[in-house]
Amino acid sequence: MADIWKNRNVFITGATGLLGSWLTKLMIDEGANVICLNRDMTPKSIVWSSSSEFIYIKDKLTVVHGCLEDYQLLERALNEYEIEVVFHLGAQTIVGVANRNPLSTFESNIRGTYNLLEACRRNRETIKAIVVASSDKAYGIQKKLPYDESTPLRGTHPYDVSKSCADLISYTYYHTYGLPVCVTRCGNLFGPGDLNFNRIVPGTIRSILHGERPLIRSDGSYIRDYFYVKDGAFAYKHLAEKIYEQNIAGESFNLSNEIQMTVLELVDKILDIMGSSLEPDILGKASNEIKHQYLSAKKAHEILKWHPRYTLEESLKETVEWYKDFDKLKKY
Repeated sequence: MADIWKNRNVFITGATGLLGSWLTKLMIDEGANVICLNRDMTPKSIVWSSSSEFIYIKDKLTVVHGCLEDYQLLERALNEYEIEVVFHLGAQTIVGVANRNPLSTFESNIRGTYNLLEACRRNRETIKAIVVASSDKAYGIQKKLPYDESTPLRGTHPYDVSKSCADLISYTYYHTYGLPVCVTRCGNLFGPGDLNFNRIVPGTIRSILHGERPLIRSDGSYIRDYFYVKDGAFAYKHLAEKIYEQNIAGESFNLSNEIQMTVLELVDKILDIMGSSLEPDILGKASNEIKHQYLSAKKAHEILKWHPRYTLEESLKETVEWYKDFDKLKKY
């Protein structure tokens, strides 16, 4: 599979987001022709970074300006650029935003998914693999943990429901139209380049760097998977390759390091890595969020032969170092 990506036309939605940025870099490094859909210009995204790690990306990236809600734009882009592989990461991903304005989240996450898959159906002569990013939130609240891929999709709150729907829409396009689509469900992604400081990892690191107590919105007992973004990018690449190699279209895969931690345990670990004696400020104000959720990645291990490359300790240390450098540049 060494040369599978060389000169292959790849379409990435959400390319300026956290996972999208690292996947875009990985695809360009593999020699692919990457075309991305970009709604808003976000100059702080690492895709546009002047760091040595990313500086060459913008000169190799073709940008289609528009949004997932524009079906005609999607069909045009897939056709004109003769796209072979689609990574659909574009979405409204923030739970708080979804709670405040569910309609925009439904438009982006649900309409955006069926628009893109319909455009893929209309261009099925060239499309060879589609990876759709769902979320562990698509499972909703379950009594049996960890979630595996047989767990029912029972989203309750707006963001969760939008991902349950996107999952089922993907399933429909495989079973009804035979599209070569697979779905991924990841835990909470973190890593270099995440500038949404409402999230627990970047928010905690920034607070510590500024000598402030890190804030925990919940009571600290919520249990989550925390999944390193670089592992996520490698996993998406690996899954797309397996769609070519094996008859796995129509399947969904949980991607996780299978380490479950409470929010408080994670914050304490970051404090320890950064050598800080600050105490977290536990607000206990979280609402409309699932209390306990974590994933089994057994299916990905067995079928895809996929395993994470980074330990939690390694990934947190790399992430802390990135924010230290970022802070020196006074980027926020």
